[in-house]
Amino acid sequence: MATVGATPGRTPQGPVPGAASASFASPAPVPGPGEAEEEEEEPAEIHLCVLWNSGYLGIAYYDTSDSTIHFMPDAPDHESLKLLQRVLDEINPRTVVTSAKQDESMTRFLGKLASQEHREPKRPELIFLPSVDFGLEISKQRLLSGNYSFIPDSMTTTEKILFLSSIIPFDCLLTVRALGGLLKFLGRRRIGVELEDYNVSVPILGFKKFVLTHLVSIDQDTYGVLQIFKSESHPSVYKVASGLKEGLSLFGILNRCRCKWGEKLLRLWFRRPTQDLGELNSRLDVIQFFLLPQNLDMAQMLHRLLGHIKNVPLILKRMKLSHTKVSDWQVLYKTVYSALGLRDACRSLPQSIQLFQDISQEFSDDLHHIASLIGKVVDFEGSLAENRFTVLPNIDPEIDEKKRRLMGLPSFLTEVARKELENLDSRIPSCSVIYIPLIGFLLSIPRLPSMVEASDFEIEGLDFMFLSEEKLHYRSARTKELDALLGDLHCDIRDQETLLMYQLQCQVLARATVLTRVLDLASRLDVLLALASAARDYGYSRPCYSPRLLGVRIQNGRHPLMELCARTFVPNSAECGGDKGRVKVITGPNSSGKSIYLKQVGLITFMALVGSFVPAEEAEIGAVDAIFTRIHSCESISLGLSTFMIDLNQVAKAVNNATEQSLVLIDEFGKGTNTVDGLALLAAVLRHWLALGPTCPHIFVATNFLSLVQLQLLPQGPLVQYLTMETCEDGNDLVFFYQVCEGVANASHASHTAAQAGLPDKLIARGKEVRS
Repeated sequence: MATVGATPGRTPQGPVPGAASASFASPAPVPGPGEAEEEEEEPAEIHLCVLWNSGYLGIAYYDTSDSTIHFMPDAPDHESLKLLQRVLDEINPRTVVTSAKQDESMTRFLGKLASQEHREPKRPELIFLPSVDFGLEISKQRLLSGNYSFIPDSMTTTEKILFLSSIIPFDCLLTVRALGGLLKFLGRRRIGVELEDYNVSVPILGFKKFVLTHLVSIDQDTYGVLQIFKSESHPSVYKVASGLKEGLSLFGILNRCRCKWGEKLLRLWFRRPTQDLGELNSRLDVIQFFLLPQNLDMAQMLHRLLGHIKNVPLILKRMKLSHTKVSDWQVLYKTVYSALGLRDACRSLPQSIQLFQDISQEFSDDLHHIASLIGKVVDFEGSLAENRFTVLPNIDPEIDEKKRRLMGLPSFLTEVARKELENLDSRIPSCSVIYIPLIGFLLSIPRLPSMVEASDFEIEGLDFMFLSEEKLHYRSARTKELDALLGDLHCDIRDQETLLMYQLQCQVLARATVLTRVLDLASRLDVLLALASAARDYGYSRPCYSPRLLGVRIQNGRHPLMELCARTFVPNSAECGGDKGRVKVITGPNSSGKSIYLKQVGLITFMALVGSFVPAEEAEIGAVDAIFTRIHSCESISLGLSTFMIDLNQVAKAVNNATEQSLVLIDEFGKGTNTVDGLALLAAVLRHWLALGPTCPHIFVATNFLSLVQLQLLPQGPLVQYLTMETCEDGNDLVFFYQVCEGVANASHASHTAAQAGLPDKLIARGKEVRS
């Protein structure tokens, strides 16, 4: 609000309105001679159920060809739902079942799917069920109460629950809800049993985990025990309620991304390791390029530019809703100019690397047009000062003229106030003429001591408006003339600038595609620069991939987290598959490094499968489709399971789902129960896998059950190799070398470990007596 007075005074503030500114199934029946023709006449149908929430997908589908339900554990996906589209393209469902309550991303995706009239093959039928049908508890109840032919009738309810928990990932909440919704749909439509009695249910012959081509399956337990992710409570008192931060984890040490979208993409890559060799090698090519000494300056410059790449989708969303903030324009301006800097830099880099070529070509001149428009139109300083969108001079002559009038008002209104004071009662010492947006020009005079009642405010020739801060405000003939002559300048200027803002928004939204592509490519570059920086600092090397190799070969590998925490770290090699055996049985004293060795193998393999350099001199990774672990027991009262039962569930997942291309890491399985029973279970599991012969998974087992070897509980042959952690006895001391070598430990040396833990000597001596 502008205020002008004949006498000095403070500027009153008037109202300023806001400007618009895992696999198990019963055997399938063998068809007779006439049944094969019937199957050809009735092609298989697939009915898919999908849920999308908070960036994750839960997917399950029913295949009428084998009466089996397939499911995919909760998987992260982009807002464009590329993973879901990939699923649809691969399985080609007859129907797609989902909740009637969806967010904007899924609604838009389903709208596009429904509009594909000429889709080949025929587009799926969309089925919307009430959201209550996808409730978590009711979905669990449907799963646990189902009539499944592969579960023996002799099983009790508890046994059935435990059996299903080894097949279905009940910790994946979206998947459980999708399975529940699918069962509801199957029961309502009565797929395959339409003409049968109502008491005949839809046949379900098994549950199978569905993994997309090239994706590597890793469950939540594995992510936890390998410390790929580790969330901790935030130390800040302001975030103690809901804030989490990344603890000491693989993601934590590799995440050097400068923009949030790069960090988000890195997390997505960690959640979706792949066997796609083309994709993996393209990532490694970029990392290797930036590791060259002559490219260090270029990498640092690109990293600085990436720090200005902000949340473009959120800004575009606000533009569509006309909720654009003042700061959004400056953020978008910096983002676009940084993207142009990335483009110019990448054009000077080798175009043989696909990422550099994509950035050079797809960061089009539309970016320059957007940056030029914003830079020429938006007055950033003025916008921040007035907290609304303002334009620079020489954009609109009419706006410039009105702003000049508004700027010249103080001196003009001072003169008007002098003339008004001449016509007022001599008792009034001073007056001022003020301008209030939406109200107009008013005459303001101080309240006299004699003005007590409302009737005292009346002055001849003036229209009383209101009293504020001991000031009386009136309309006079001159102020009315000013209203008619000058109008509501402030609001007129704001309305015209808002119209310009809308036109500028339309220009930006028309080029939203290139902005989205900028974010995709910039976040990819950000991730690869972060991985290159970590590889340079930690001395990682490039892995190579061999599809013909069934297993992994690691030369002098290191644990990426432990080497940062220990003063010295002893590297170890690992090789499985081929003539080196598929099952490695590792023995050794407590605290000799067996668990670290297992995790090291798992982490190096994982890092290679996300396209990162690895902590090893050399690493050759064969075809790996899954990583299973039984290393730590993830105990929780809410699970209602004993520690040993949790261990059994983890092993059951590996037994039911591991293939000849899977990597299985087992540490101290069987220690949670009677020694004889635990040893028998461990031997039975290993013999089960060894009986598969060449199709046995790649297994690393660490154990203190020396009887496993001494009693020869495992069959002899090339599939099994015995390893131990090298130690040396020096008098009463035990020296650990933390080096893996062939052989079998002759003792667990538990007394030495007990002494290190601080147990009294008397207790240790008594333990030795009992043992002997």
